[in-house]
Amino acid sequence: MKKIFEVALGIVTSIGGFLEIGSLTTAAQAGALFGFQLIWAIALGGLCIIFLVEMSGRFAAVSHHTIPAAIRERFGFNFFVAPMIGFILVTLLVLAAEIGGVCIALELVTGIAFQWWALPVAFLIWLLIWKGTFSVIEKGASLLGLVTLCFVVGAYWLYPPWNDVATGLVPSLPAKDEARYWFIAVSILGASITPYLMFFYSSGAIEDKWDESYLGTNRAVAGLGMSFGSAISMAVLVVSAIVFMPRGIQVDHYDQVALILTPAFGYWGFILFAASLGIACFGAAQEISLEIAYFIAQAFGWNWGEDQKPRDAARFSLVYTVTIFAGALLVLVGIDPLKLTIFSMALTAATLPLSIMPFLILMNDKRYVGEHRNGIISNVVVTLIIILACVLAVVTIPLQIFGG
Repeated sequence: MKKIFEVALGIVTSIGGFLEIGSLTTAAQAGALFGFQLIWAIALGGLCIIFLVEMSGRFAAVSHHTIPAAIRERFGFNFFVAPMIGFILVTLLVLAAEIGGVCIALELVTGIAFQWWALPVAFLIWLLIWKGTFSVIEKGASLLGLVTLCFVVGAYWLYPPWNDVATGLVPSLPAKDEARYWFIAVSILGASITPYLMFFYSSGAIEDKWDESYLGTNRAVAGLGMSFGSAISMAVLVVSAIVFMPRGIQVDHYDQVALILTPAFGYWGFILFAASLGIACFGAAQEISLEIAYFIAQAFGWNWGEDQKPRDAARFSLVYTVTIFAGALLVLVGIDPLKLTIFSMALTAATLPLSIMPFLILMNDKRYVGEHRNGIISNVVVTLIIILACVLAVVTIPLQIFGG
């Protein structure tokens, strides 16, 4: 019964992991500009992250190592420096985008400019991490995040042409603006295949003291949880395609996105969007803040753990404190959260090979995973993900210039 409960909570927790500002924004822009054509990108990203998250949990449960700690141990600290710097810089931008998402939600509700909310939001995120436990951080905001199911309900109520929706699962070229099309596709994949989610998941498995008896639970959480998040992202795209595309709205500002649910729910659609954006981004901001602290602490061999008292893991606590307020500073100076989100999602896609290539080697190392190392199917899938990641790394900057 306990593990069934963990599976259920793990599925819900995917809201704070898979579904966050990157998924919401890229899906809304994709639907507004290209209708249902980019559903395939969400489906592909969801399939990739299912495999990667399952492997992350399996690795942690069997080896009792987190991924960053194992990469440093297996390849040495000098090898680890480049991925560490790239991961920290890109993830800090993603954190700033998540904090910005919460601030935009508050601006929509109160009318007070988002910059003024940056420090109060950062303080609340810091306070909950400082005082809370891992279970509270992992599951608290995500349970509230069930409000994002309003996108699924909205998609159903708006009666989309389901044949066209299904056709969107097959990649096709747009009739216009190909550079923008591929840039948004790359951003969707960057929002879906996020290294921080893999790293956070493995750290969470260690925090929860997983062992080999949790392998079944891990498969269920990875498969069902990431599928749940993907389905909601697809619903966002469908609603956006129905509401925005016929009106020629391209989603350049969040005050446009705020109207996405009003055709389905009226005024309450505005409230539901603000709540969905704020809660999903708040949960993701907590997880990202912790993951940066996990990553740095594990890289240097420091004591770490959200369930420890701050004084017992002082350097770990200092890192997430500095990280949170550094992210808030980017919002405070007035950087547009929407542009920051799209930019950071594209950069995430560009840095994927740095994280995934060493992870594939670890998943085949008997010293870490023994008989639970990857099989042929898993290795083929991860190899394809690495090829995809390398392609994304090459094309991201040109697409940022010509299509972003």
